[in-house]
Amino acid sequence: MAPPPPRELLAIFEAALLGPAPPSPSQRVELLHAVRDAAPAFRALLSYPGPKASDRTQVESKEVRLPDMPPITLDDTDVKTALKLSDELNLNEIECVRLLVDANREWVLYGREPLEIYRLAAGLWYMERRDLITSLYILLRSVALDQGLDADLMSEIEEQLQPLFNDGLRQRIIALVKELNREEPAGIGRPSSERYVLDFRGALVERRAIVSRERLSLSHCLALSALIKPMSPKEVKDVFSILKDCAAEANQNTSAELQITYGVLFSLVATFISDALSTHEKGSLLSSDSSFRHEFHELVMRTGNNMTVEGFVGVVRLAWSVHLMLTQDRSNSREMSDIWSCLEIICRQNSFEFLRERVLKTAAYQNDDEDIVYMYTGYTHKLMMCFISHPTSRDKIKEIKKKAMTTLSPYGPVRDHREDPARNGEVGQPTNEPFISLLELIREIYKKEPELVHGNEELWTFVIYAGEDHTNTQTLVAFLGLLSTLASTEAGAAKVYELLQGKIYRSVGWSTLFDCLSIYEEKFKKSIQSSASILPDFPEGDAQALVAYLAVLQKVVENGNPMERRKWFPDIEPLFKLLSYENVPPYLKGALRNSIAAFIKVSPLLKDAIWNYLEQYDLPVVTAPLGRHPATQIYDMRFELNEVEARRESYPSTISFLKLINALIAEERNISDKGRRFMGIFKFVYEDVFGPFPQRAYTDPQEKWELALACLEHFRMVLSMYDINDDDIYASVNTSAPSSIERQLPLLELLKDFMGGKVAFRNIMNIILVGVDSIINERTTQTYGILLEKTVHLSLEIFILVMEKDLALADVFRPLYQPLDVVLAKNPRQIIALLEFIRYDYLPQIQQCSIKIMGILSSRIVGLVPLLLEADVGKTVIEDYAACLEFRFDDFQVIEDTKDDVGVLILQLLVDNICRPAPNIAHLLLRFDVNGSIERTTLKPKSHYSCLKVILDNLEKVTKPDINALLHEFSFQLLYELCLDPLTCVPVMDLLSTKKYQFFSKHVGTIGVTPLPKRNTNQSLRISMLHERAWLLKMLALALHLSDVSSPVYREACVAILYHTFGQCADNFQSTSLVHSCDASTGIANRNKVLDLLEVLQFRCPDTSVKYPQLLSNLGVESKIEEILRNSATCELGGVYYYSERGDRLIDLDAFHGKLLQISQELNSQLSEPEKSELRESFHHLLKWAWRYNKNLEEQAAQLHMLTGWSQIVEVAVSRRMSLLDDRSQLLFELLDASLGATTSPDCSVKMAYVLTNVSLTCMAKLRDERFICPAGADSDVVTCLDIISSKQLPNAACNSLLFKLVTSILRNESSETLRRRQYALLLSYFQYCRSIVDSDVPPSVLRILLLEEQEADDDDFTLQKVLKEHNELAQANFSIIRKEAQAIVDLVTKDAVHGSEAGKAISFYVLDALISIDHEKYFLNQLQSRGILRSCRSDITNYLSKDSSFTSESSQRFCTVDAQFSLLLRISHQYGKHGSQILLSMGVLQNLSSCNLMGVQKKGNSRAISNTIKERAGEIDKNKSLIAPVLRIVTSFTSLVDSADFLEVKNKIVREIVDFAKQHQSVFSSILRENVSGANLFTLERLSLVVSILSKVWAYEENEECSYIQDLFALMHSLFSLDFGSLNFMQSPNMIEKSEFVAFGLCFSLVSYLYVLATKKNMRFQVSNDYNNDQQQPTLQMVSDLLNSITLALERVAEEKYMLLNKVRDLNELSRKEVDEIIKLCMKQDCISPNDNIRKRRYIAMIDLSCMAGNRDQLITLLLQIAECAITILLVHFQDEACTKDLSPFSDELLPVLERLEHFNEV
Repeated sequence: MAPPPPRELLAIFEAALLGPAPPSPSQRVELLHAVRDAAPAFRALLSYPGPKASDRTQVESKEVRLPDMPPITLDDTDVKTALKLSDELNLNEIECVRLLVDANREWVLYGREPLEIYRLAAGLWYMERRDLITSLYILLRSVALDQGLDADLMSEIEEQLQPLFNDGLRQRIIALVKELNREEPAGIGRPSSERYVLDFRGALVERRAIVSRERLSLSHCLALSALIKPMSPKEVKDVFSILKDCAAEANQNTSAELQITYGVLFSLVATFISDALSTHEKGSLLSSDSSFRHEFHELVMRTGNNMTVEGFVGVVRLAWSVHLMLTQDRSNSREMSDIWSCLEIICRQNSFEFLRERVLKTAAYQNDDEDIVYMYTGYTHKLMMCFISHPTSRDKIKEIKKKAMTTLSPYGPVRDHREDPARNGEVGQPTNEPFISLLELIREIYKKEPELVHGNEELWTFVIYAGEDHTNTQTLVAFLGLLSTLASTEAGAAKVYELLQGKIYRSVGWSTLFDCLSIYEEKFKKSIQSSASILPDFPEGDAQALVAYLAVLQKVVENGNPMERRKWFPDIEPLFKLLSYENVPPYLKGALRNSIAAFIKVSPLLKDAIWNYLEQYDLPVVTAPLGRHPATQIYDMRFELNEVEARRESYPSTISFLKLINALIAEERNISDKGRRFMGIFKFVYEDVFGPFPQRAYTDPQEKWELALACLEHFRMVLSMYDINDDDIYASVNTSAPSSIERQLPLLELLKDFMGGKVAFRNIMNIILVGVDSIINERTTQTYGILLEKTVHLSLEIFILVMEKDLALADVFRPLYQPLDVVLAKNPRQIIALLEFIRYDYLPQIQQCSIKIMGILSSRIVGLVPLLLEADVGKTVIEDYAACLEFRFDDFQVIEDTKDDVGVLILQLLVDNICRPAPNIAHLLLRFDVNGSIERTTLKPKSHYSCLKVILDNLEKVTKPDINALLHEFSFQLLYELCLDPLTCVPVMDLLSTKKYQFFSKHVGTIGVTPLPKRNTNQSLRISMLHERAWLLKMLALALHLSDVSSPVYREACVAILYHTFGQCADNFQSTSLVHSCDASTGIANRNKVLDLLEVLQFRCPDTSVKYPQLLSNLGVESKIEEILRNSATCELGGVYYYSERGDRLIDLDAFHGKLLQISQELNSQLSEPEKSELRESFHHLLKWAWRYNKNLEEQAAQLHMLTGWSQIVEVAVSRRMSLLDDRSQLLFELLDASLGATTSPDCSVKMAYVLTNVSLTCMAKLRDERFICPAGADSDVVTCLDIISSKQLPNAACNSLLFKLVTSILRNESSETLRRRQYALLLSYFQYCRSIVDSDVPPSVLRILLLEEQEADDDDFTLQKVLKEHNELAQANFSIIRKEAQAIVDLVTKDAVHGSEAGKAISFYVLDALISIDHEKYFLNQLQSRGILRSCRSDITNYLSKDSSFTSESSQRFCTVDAQFSLLLRISHQYGKHGSQILLSMGVLQNLSSCNLMGVQKKGNSRAISNTIKERAGEIDKNKSLIAPVLRIVTSFTSLVDSADFLEVKNKIVREIVDFAKQHQSVFSSILRENVSGANLFTLERLSLVVSILSKVWAYEENEECSYIQDLFALMHSLFSLDFGSLNFMQSPNMIEKSEFVAFGLCFSLVSYLYVLATKKNMRFQVSNDYNNDQQQPTLQMVSDLLNSITLALERVAEEKYMLLNKVRDLNELSRKEVDEIIKLCMKQDCISPNDNIRKRRYIAMIDLSCMAGNRDQLITLLLQIAECAITILLVHFQDEACTKDLSPFSDELLPVLERLEHFNEV
């Protein structure tokens, strides 16, 4: 099998071997397969096919065929680039073409310069090489070093590696280390070759540096290989030869070359030590080869003139001598001679010194790979342990120790540890006695790896020997230095403490230290008492010895057991007594203070004692107001700094003083004075130490940065420990006289410095302005580099702390002091220098600070992006941020605190900047066109390296979720916010809609439905994965919402989203390539992932309530804690909460702990010791609860967030993209069923249930719409009437299931009124869905006509009767389900109707209305009567109508409630007929309505407020303009009871009440009756019709003429009957033609019915024509005749229209698309179709509209015939009355044609 590509190989190795968890079984199998498949690539490591003449010819022909690819056509540029790559990289020409193809796939080469293309392709080639070498390195490291991986797995890998070594892998590595350094195409290139390539960022990188890095990695592989398989003799000699070559070329300042040399060196050391130690187990390969031993010994013993080479060879000699000693044949005198000769030259050249100074202590060694350095140190440890424990070498050690004791002067000064032998030209020459160097070397080893001391008996045996019989200071100091290192662990500290107790050594012990301090203190005291002018000198040797002793003391106290060390040194006062003497060397004072600082944390009492001793013994800090100095000079810290240490150019005393003070201040808990008592110290640090520190001279540059670090740490504490309020600020401003030191605040003075650009600001800024590249260089090449790094870190932290506080002062201190961003902006170089530290990858904390500074500056400086562009650093900043983000994505380290995650910080920076004014930092870092229009940017992440490319590449793979989950989460959030922002929306949507980025929709089926981690395993990952899915779903929902489906690209993107989310798409999109490829790849039907996502969401979140321990309840503390937790303030405002990066309000554990401590201190005096202990335990329990509360609250928020995302994609898809889906009714049912089922689960919270109910509402509304949308799936374009009644109605069982779950959800235990309102709305929507089995706008009469015609041609058993039967069965089933839970439902609804909010009351009454509508057994009516809800409605309506108050926005909801109550009463009247009306009448509804002020209601109804409110709520002003119409409807319902009354019984109670109502509201009735009919709208006509209907039923009974509406009715008749009903546009308003036409004819029917009553019941006779002499209008027969004539014409017109409409329905399938569209346009239904709808759907919509219009005509015919019947009856009564016949002769002639037309009228 072909080896996997290097990048894939590296990804497999990293995932399996570098992950935080052991590899899974699948990863393990994949790893072993990858190792096996990669074996050929490892055997031929970096061996590539060379140039070939035939291949060159093929390339020059411009047509090349690559494996598994079609022929590729090249242009001239391609050919030249490929040949140049071949010549300069020694590559085959075809391989170069492959590189160009891969580079184009990675970067898009179109439009680039030839040189850039060459560099990109070459960079890609070197990236492949790097990946291959890194893969080998990871593999070797996992086997060679114990990294906690499975032993069996490592054994299997090692078995596969052994054949590779047998086949020459190590020889290949050795050869590459040597060959890659040559100036040839296969190495660093010829001098004439292109020197630079472009790396993955698109940044220029020198080819030599890349090759050097490759050689370094190979040297690491070489060293690791020595631990896996021993080197052969030949390999040892080859490596030794390379070592000398590398050493000769190595330069002290070129870290990479030195590190390569170290790798080669330690490969030999490891080989010799491993080989020697393995002799007892499996035999030594090297020692068994006598010829090799002889030859290599001769090679090692040869000396040369190059001292650097000799130094490295000396280390090899040391390892070789140990190898010889461990494998020697004691009977062979020659071998013993060889060993001694080797030891002689080792000691003569002092190889110990070289190994320590030139290897272990160098910056190159310290900056090498951490694991490799550990291995180097470990084998150095083994080397030295073998050396000091072997008898032969022990004899040599005794010899060199004896020589050191006799040679060195007892009083000679010790060489300063800061001296650099290289500085004085002493490289390679011994500068110390070998014994001292040996001690210092062993000390250096265990300084790096202190844990190697544990259990090392050989080391302690050597230590005991080395500490005996010291005769000089030098060896004593070296020995004590070794002890101080060995005390770096707790066990080591205890051992060293015991050694120096005086039982082991005669003259070396703690007593010696303290006795010496006391002797000198007594001596100096006597000298002062004797009035000596000059104090005696302090012997330097004694001083150095004391320094060494104090270093041991410091380490022992720092690392000792916290309980035991309290008893070790009861009296530390002697450590203070020498501090004030002038003659004590500063470095001794420094050692004294450093050891004192170690005691600070021993106990609080000791800390207070240290303060007291310092005030008593140490040098004072004489203070004066800032800017001034004391008048008299005394010997204080300032004097010692400026006069003593400055002359020596060494500052150990000042450094130690600052460190000690900083350590003491850091432990202070009382900060109420805000640092006033330390103002003098601050002034000393600020003015005397840090102010002039850049100008001072330093013997050791390390001290310079130690001094700066101590000052910066002091400033950092001032800024972080203390806070200021407005009083402090104004007090500092308003003070008229200069304030004393005690009244000044260090924090204010430091802030003023920065805001004024003064000393501290300038010094810190000068450190930053050195530049990130220079600091990186010093970090990697200088031993003080780490101190410089810490200095930079502290400097950046200080800038951040200042910017957190400066705005509070800026307004007060302007214009003298400005915010720090203003100060920085004065010199753009300052801002650029701060931001460029994102490139500093040696310390992530520095990158974090740089990102935070960028975030602050981007929020303050609007022109930050133009500033960066003007400085020409924009591209660099983009690439640096992208590289930092990519490195974080690739990292395998788990970061516990997200605040320290640079990746999260970068993504948060981008998210925060999106909404800021353009161009902003987000636009810059994501490569938008910041020089042009942001919204018109064409994003090209493949062409330009940026954060956007990194994010998209990683979101495509979504690898390492356990490490990068938070990065994935914020990346998805970033893309969502970009899609949401108006400026960035279009470019991002255009990008994400392309095929390359349609993987986002695929993630729904992968990461979306993956099971969540267990809560008790990794809750943080669980939370992050929920948020990640939420942002993904919200982003896809937004894409569905915003996409323009008329665009093919966007349409395909929408189809992809729907297909991968809902598992389907419409038939006409099934051919989409993406869908086809998905089906082909899976081979199975795609599942509905939406339901799977909902299953993932359904889990119970843990309880967040707190359970208090019993003690807290007993003490009454519980209420205090609850008060603390109820206070929602953040910790900055005195509360205990903070807001996380996600916006969750969490408990700040530190602030909460502080509040608990305050409570504890208040109670301490009242409690016994056992109670105090129990209280501490209780508070500890509360802190654990708070931690769990935070996690659980975050999980709840994450669950709700994902559900919100789920709801958005479902609702958007259902409401906007349903046309792209198939089988829609089934899909909607599944969604409804799942969401309702989820709400019934006990795991579902109220908030989740609310969201799910909203989804159900949307689905139900769409399901109602879908019922009457053209059925899909038919092959023919023909539509029939069967399509209307065979609507996509769910089966009855499905409907019953939905209702059952909905009822269960409504009755759930945990609920809220807000949730129930949505559930009630859903219940109403469900009832509406079930109400009509066919389209309600199509009347059954029309359906029957069309069905009969169709059944004649097609014998179909699908009849309307069958459909209606199923509908009746559904209604019965619904009623049965509701009735089972009727008590609970009615109780709940009536409770909300009575006690809920106004909105809750309104919808509750509508629910009761719906329940009445399905009640065919009067069951619910009885339930409502028994609960008094109907009487409550009556009272509420009466109270509302009785109030004569203007309508306001506050009462709008009350208005809606009253309207709902009216609806309930009307429903009772309608549902139960006369029985319902009788019930309402018996309740006194009519009497109450009569007593109301309808005129006030009319004013309310006409007010602007009600109009606007109702318009917002319902969209139709006229329908809900007032409550007059509902009142009239109820009164109209009472008129149904009049028909049963005896006409002659004038005193009929019902009639009288209705008449009284009409009289009571005469003004309302009169105003309505006098409306202009011809210009009236629908609302006016409806009210008019209601009034006329009421009066026509009862006014004939009224005989009192005082209040009469007769004239108004007669006037209305005259105006209405004279209209030309035969014309289509008889109403003036165009929108009145259909609905208003029916209302107008109904009005005519009411009026003519009134005339009918007058003529038949009251025997009134009408004149033939009007009497113009009479002022009062009277009805006439001519008027009735005119009406009859007009009605006849209308009948003919309507019948003809009905006939034409039915014919159009019949011929619809013969019409073209254009003709169908004209019909749709005529019916004003254009919004029901889209350009993509087919002809079948268009015909269906046209059929529905035409059928509805025909049905409307059918209803009009029925009404017109009723009017005609009444009119004819009236005329007939007159013709039958003999008294009238004499005047009717002329009239009858006129009437006859009308009657003849009616006689011949034939309905269609």
